[in-house]
Amino acid sequence: MKRICLGLYVGLALSLSSWLARAELTIEIQNFVENPTSIAVAPFGWQGGGTLPESIDTIVAADLERSGQFRAVPQADMLAFPKPKDTIYYRNWRVLNAEYLLVGDVRPHEGGYRVTFELYDVFAQRRLLSQPVDGGVEQLRDLAHYISDTVYETLTGIRGAFSTKIIYVEARRQASGREKFRLIYADADGARERVIRESDAPIMSPSWSPDGKQVAYVSFETTRAAIFRQELSSGKREQLTNFKGLNGAPAWSPDGQKIAMVLSKDGNPEIYTLDLSTRRFTRITRHFAIDTEPNWTSDGKGIIFTSNRGGRPQIYQVTLASGRVERLTFEGDYNARPRVSPDGKHLVMVHRHNGVYHIATQEFASGDIRVLTETQLDESPSVAPNGAMLMYATRHNGKGILAAVSLDAGVKVRLPSKLGDAREPAWSPFLN
Repeated sequence: MKRICLGLYVGLALSLSSWLARAELTIEIQNFVENPTSIAVAPFGWQGGGTLPESIDTIVAADLERSGQFRAVPQADMLAFPKPKDTIYYRNWRVLNAEYLLVGDVRPHEGGYRVTFELYDVFAQRRLLSQPVDGGVEQLRDLAHYISDTVYETLTGIRGAFSTKIIYVEARRQASGREKFRLIYADADGARERVIRESDAPIMSPSWSPDGKQVAYVSFETTRAAIFRQELSSGKREQLTNFKGLNGAPAWSPDGQKIAMVLSKDGNPEIYTLDLSTRRFTRITRHFAIDTEPNWTSDGKGIIFTSNRGGRPQIYQVTLASGRVERLTFEGDYNARPRVSPDGKHLVMVHRHNGVYHIATQEFASGDIRVLTETQLDESPSVAPNGAMLMYATRHNGKGILAAVSLDAGVKVRLPSKLGDAREPAWSPFLN
């Protein structure tokens, strides 16, 4: 028996019940992969009184479609609505060209819910999986995302990331003309938004701890840039830096013991690390140029960063044990905001060519670059923990929005905000 265990996030929602609870991001799928897999997600049965506050089958179908790998058969076209343990008449689904069928059932269980779901291969006429999963009364969306993850991994062999979270910055102009800044926490599909920090001063560069329990970010609330870290469950905050000059771009090490950052306390913007247990700062780079935007290699043995030491912004890597620095990017007149894919095989970055900013990937082994986006002013890429998609900030119809694209550029999704400008997304690690 699988039980969804998200006590941290349930506690977070209950302890900060005054947070904004209405989702403001919408999903607009622009591109699917060529010949996406057709899946029928039948309406899940409900064995309790009244109606459920969330439709699990609707959430699952939307999750799978958002991946770009699947197209969901419209429920209006379905000839039957089977439930777990029902006899499946495969011809009803073959006529709809459905390759797979997902059925489910929800019932009250120990103060929450038990969902039983089954996945069928229509053309092979066999059941691929059958599983019950339990969750609390506030966890219907969590149960739905878990089912999406399970189905996605069963059919693609890649771990699903629908149960993950995102944080991002929203800037909303007030009647006074001033901007209000919010650091927002949400499901990966933009639902269940919560404001975890609100300020009249800018908030920038949010970054997740590797266990998903804390975030670090830059705030100007003290009249100059300072780096803070904040616990998600309690809201407890701690200011980590208070130096004159730049204090920016925090990035957690893979083991969660250090944070890399940019400081200009010694006169020039350089890369430093802060050991969170000893509170010791270590200077990593020493160069008269501007070194900024650090991020860790997947093994934690090096830091990649942006520097103009070659004349224009390009991406470099420093090996921490030796201090050796090497340049990684050569194509294009501007490469910045580096990130490393979870498997360590690709560099993700903002890439400018002929004056236009796009999101691109570069394969470490070959150096080959692939431009992923077609919009302009694309920035702040953040890779999903399964490496299948990345999220970034861009502009659409004169407004700052979030968007997502697969690392092979075959899938494109927009997540525009209904109210303010959205920027600087950060995708969480796996949370369970």
